[in-house]
Amino acid sequence: MSLLSGLRARLRALVRRAAADRELRDEIGFHVDLETEKNIRAGMASDEARRVALARFGGVQRVREQHRDVRRAGAGIPWLEDLASDLRVAVRGWRAQPGFAAAVILTLALGIGANAAMFGIVDRMLFRPPPMLLDPAMVHRVYFYRTSRGTESASGNYQYARYQDLAAYTTSFSRAAGYREDQLPFGAGEAAREMPVGIVSASFFGFFDAPPLLGRYFTVREDSPPSGAPVVVLSYALWQTAYGGKSDVLGSTIRIGTTMYTVIGVAARGFVGLWPDRPPAAFIPITNFAGTSSNAHAFKEPWWTTYDWGWMSMIVRRRPGVSLVAADADLTHAAEISYRAQLAANPHAPPLDVARPRATAASILSERGPRESKLAKVATWVGGVALIVLLIACANVANLQLVRAVRRRREIAVRLALGVSRARLLSQLLAESTLLALLAGAAGLLIAQWGGALLRDRLMPGAEPAAVVRDPRTLLFAGAAALIVGLLTGVAPIVQATRADLASDLKAGAREGTYHRSRARTVLLLLQCSLSVVLLVGAGLFVRSLRNVHAVRLGYDTDPIAMVGLNMRGVTLDTAGSRDLRARIMSAAKAIPGVENASVETAIPFWGTWSTSLFVQGIDSVSALGDFNRTSVSPGYFQTLGTRILRGRGFTDDDRAGAPGVMVVSDAMGKRLWPGQDAIGQCVRMGDDTMPCTYVVGIAEDIKSSSLANETASYYYVPYAQFPAGNLLPGLFVRTSGDARDRLEDIRVRLQREMPGASYVTVTPFSEVLAGQTDSWLLGATMFAAFGGLALVLAAFGLYSVIAYTVAQRTHELGVRVALGAQGGDVVRLVVRQALVIVCMGVVTGAIAALAAGRWVKPLLFEESPRDPVVLLFVSLVLIGVACIASWLPARRASRVDPQVALRTE
Repeated sequence: MSLLSGLRARLRALVRRAAADRELRDEIGFHVDLETEKNIRAGMASDEARRVALARFGGVQRVREQHRDVRRAGAGIPWLEDLASDLRVAVRGWRAQPGFAAAVILTLALGIGANAAMFGIVDRMLFRPPPMLLDPAMVHRVYFYRTSRGTESASGNYQYARYQDLAAYTTSFSRAAGYREDQLPFGAGEAAREMPVGIVSASFFGFFDAPPLLGRYFTVREDSPPSGAPVVVLSYALWQTAYGGKSDVLGSTIRIGTTMYTVIGVAARGFVGLWPDRPPAAFIPITNFAGTSSNAHAFKEPWWTTYDWGWMSMIVRRRPGVSLVAADADLTHAAEISYRAQLAANPHAPPLDVARPRATAASILSERGPRESKLAKVATWVGGVALIVLLIACANVANLQLVRAVRRRREIAVRLALGVSRARLLSQLLAESTLLALLAGAAGLLIAQWGGALLRDRLMPGAEPAAVVRDPRTLLFAGAAALIVGLLTGVAPIVQATRADLASDLKAGAREGTYHRSRARTVLLLLQCSLSVVLLVGAGLFVRSLRNVHAVRLGYDTDPIAMVGLNMRGVTLDTAGSRDLRARIMSAAKAIPGVENASVETAIPFWGTWSTSLFVQGIDSVSALGDFNRTSVSPGYFQTLGTRILRGRGFTDDDRAGAPGVMVVSDAMGKRLWPGQDAIGQCVRMGDDTMPCTYVVGIAEDIKSSSLANETASYYYVPYAQFPAGNLLPGLFVRTSGDARDRLEDIRVRLQREMPGASYVTVTPFSEVLAGQTDSWLLGATMFAAFGGLALVLAAFGLYSVIAYTVAQRTHELGVRVALGAQGGDVVRLVVRQALVIVCMGVVTGAIAALAAGRWVKPLLFEESPRDPVVLLFVSLVLIGVACIASWLPARRASRVDPQVALRTE
């Protein structure tokens, strides 16, 4: 009870402070009045009686302060009252100078908001584990390494047999699971839509704290070779959108791919497995997917024992006390056992001492490893750029605070002279800067909410939107950033206050200053300019890299091309049926309004290629000369894609089955196989040296298909009618009169009518193929340009603000100059020249820093030197031009000051 009473007393002392002060004032007044009446009865005059009473009392104000201190100490909250008093003083100061407060809050809000938005992206990409994952530090993706031609490569995709081996022959892990995510069709007919599906083993769900919302997850018995069980667990989102959230969904069926699945459960809300950037619509057993796949019957051995079909990945959970080094050694031992089993099944594989197989447990986040992706590297750099923007904002605000502190010298001196301790004064200044930073942090979160959506669209287009204001990690980051910024920006006025000289400051006017203060302002302006140069140079380099990417001749067009995939979904056709379907699809595609041409496609650049053994007279081994990739196409292919025939001809309807075999080779292939000779008319035997000749009838321009940089692979094209691509039903390339993205749905709906049974078509813009190759440069150009532009605005604003304050301080000096005969132009040149000296120094130091950072940035650029003189010169001119404008405006205003008014200014 005493504790409760004490707490009530403390709260009353805090909340009813004004009432307590009134009670104290009344009580003191009562005692003084009693003493005064006593003195009057003793014969004193009333004025004298009151004076003596007050003197005997010992000073009313002193007693009030002592009583307040005792009351605050008794309540245990003196620091809280001091803080409240400091904040009230700060708010009164902002009311007197609202422009200053608005400028500081807006400047810091931009910096904090940019960093909070970028933190949310980098955190989700490189640091934040998947939602609901149990003990994420102990969970890893497994990567399998092997050496080929002296180069070691890592792969996260391998065979089910390899997965079984690694799980069986290791002891360092308490749990292992296989997984894959794929786009599979849901529904049938025109309503069929591809959606992401989590293809996982039964043990996968045990990695997460995500009990099913309805029903259950599938079991090991339902996930065993050869074909598992056709059961499915729906995601919460699909359950809501497709089934209205009804509980009777259990036991219903849904067609996914070629199989009818029975719904046995609904996953927990928010459960996305390992794919927060592309949440699966459903989860199916990994063995059922494999067992019902057409690939399952393409091998001599059962699919679950073959080492020829690499299609899935693996995650493991380390046992407590097992180090990563020990886990990697255990995995490598298992990898060697697995590879020996592969050698037993395939003696032609490279021997163990050549392949040198090993396996490692890497980060659960795919972007981190085993080698960080280029997109992740660019995102990390952009995060650093956002931090530089925040530093520029801090320098800007610190400069404003410093200038304001100079103008508050007399105020600070008066307060010190009245007895305010320096510690109390410093706490008030620190509270003011911290409150400004916290308000800026709150405003920055609103900026981050908007800016984060734009960043997610660039970096993780499939990710679910995340509310910044409801994300604890981002809120914690923004709060910490605001506090740190408040401390950093509060250093300037604190240093100013600690150096206060009462005698000189009490006599000082607003225009007086000392050398070290102006030097501090110069250093801060220099820092802003230097950092702005670094960001703008980075923006220029990425923009020129992106321009270089777009200038690359691919050997085909992208924007007007759509790719049509024919997904048979279990429908089987004989040779005649396949030929008839292909003819109907081709005819229907060409008849669609806006479609200019169409052609068969069996290989897509950057997605997949075919190869066949080639034999050429006079060459012992064609394969020793490099890779030669084959594409089976129909007449009109080169016109459809825009690939130029340099010499000879393309294919015609006469190049049918039974006619002499013909091919078109790329320019690089012709030069490689027949250097110094004309490739047209040359004989190539395909598959075996006993096969009939296939004659070269045309030379096509080289194309890019695996890298935008110079590549060594060569290509050749054969008529599909003469060389069909095995049992594969080919897709189509469709050329439209405009951007293909505007015609996708029209093409899909029309061609779907020609598909038999449950089969369906997918239509994808060809530009998406290239997008994956250019994303890192597009991201770098966009983000560096955005943050560089923001830095430029902040630097310009900081320069303008400081010069404007400085000009206001120098009003008396400038008035004297004008009175002594200086012209307005002289005043303008004086102010602008001083600003340009600082900016030019900043340009030089910034350029040196940018050149020094070039060796780290170079791997992220495309055919662009990190020391490009054009970029450095352009950035320098831009910054100098902005500095001229920012300094000219206050200088022009200063040149119009009336000398008589200026001379009276103090």
